[in-house]
Amino acid sequence: MIDLQARLREVGERALIRHLRSRIPAGTGVVVGVGDDAAAVETTPVTLITTDALVEGVHFKREWTPARLLGRKALSVNLSDIAAMAGSARNAVVSLCLPPDLPVMFVDELYDGLLERAAESNVNLVGGNVSSTSGPVVIDIAMLGHGGERLLRRSGAVAGDLIVVTGGLGAAAAGLRLLAQGARLGPDGDLVATGIWTDSSREALLHCLRAQLDPTPPLALGRAFVEEEMAHAAIDISDGLSNDLRTLCEESGVAARLSLSLVPVDPSAASLSRAQGDDGLGMALHGGEDYQLLVAVPRERYPEVAGLGQVWNIPITAVGEFVEGAPDVLVDLGGKVESLAPGAHEHFRS
Repeated sequence: MIDLQARLREVGERALIRHLRSRIPAGTGVVVGVGDDAAAVETTPVTLITTDALVEGVHFKREWTPARLLGRKALSVNLSDIAAMAGSARNAVVSLCLPPDLPVMFVDELYDGLLERAAESNVNLVGGNVSSTSGPVVIDIAMLGHGGERLLRRSGAVAGDLIVVTGGLGAAAAGLRLLAQGARLGPDGDLVATGIWTDSSREALLHCLRAQLDPTPPLALGRAFVEEEMAHAAIDISDGLSNDLRTLCEESGVAARLSLSLVPVDPSAASLSRAQGDDGLGMALHGGEDYQLLVAVPRERYPEVAGLGQVWNIPITAVGEFVEGAPDVLVDLGGKVESLAPGAHEHFRS
């Protein structure tokens, strides 16, 4: 039995791997799981592959983020990529770069979240790697998923399609702001500190903090859109609506006319923003990490798409349309049409 209170330098790599291996169950379709030089899994004719890394100091701060929720989020951001292409996630490998003075408890709780989210989404953890580092904690996940005969890609939008988003936007960005203001969640996702806010805002605080620390992408909607041929293209909103809509335009070779008044600002984010003299629209446009879907929907299919949202209890909103023209995101500002500059975080740029 490993001592969870010990530091990694005290237990070493082999003992840590033995401990983690004992926690990871074998799954359906796994021929060889954790323990060999490589995993062996059953796949379909079309296999989707994605990878995402969460880097301490860039994507999270350890003092703000319970390890269990960090594990859940690390898997969810990859799940979102697979879902946006109308796939089904199946297997994942996890690579960890860990400082030697990190408590074993942190890694164990991280795997609490990874395994919990994997079980919820029917994903097998089939291997990975651990490495010592003198730098920050890095959680790097590669995920494989099953793709069907038709995939949702970024390159299929055509002029006349409606710009459709799922869910509300801006909650994750609001949650990041709340963390900077001292609000905190505990390991179980409960609110343990309100920061500068009073108890009257607890419900909104909890919602936005969970959106940032434990996102829940609409995993099944992409497949439903494809099965019913309701969408031409899609992308998950990880880098902000202004940025991801521009990306979709660039990949599809069209422009977009976005109606700012129709952008669905998350109600909790909006209420907290109003308390500080803002309307929350900026966070909904540029904040990122909402992990909702941005979809190009044929206009005649939109009523069915909206109905599908009612079935799944997920708000679905048309916020504009794709038009012919050079790739750009256009908005009407007081009767003057202007280009909307992307405002989300971009790595390697200030």
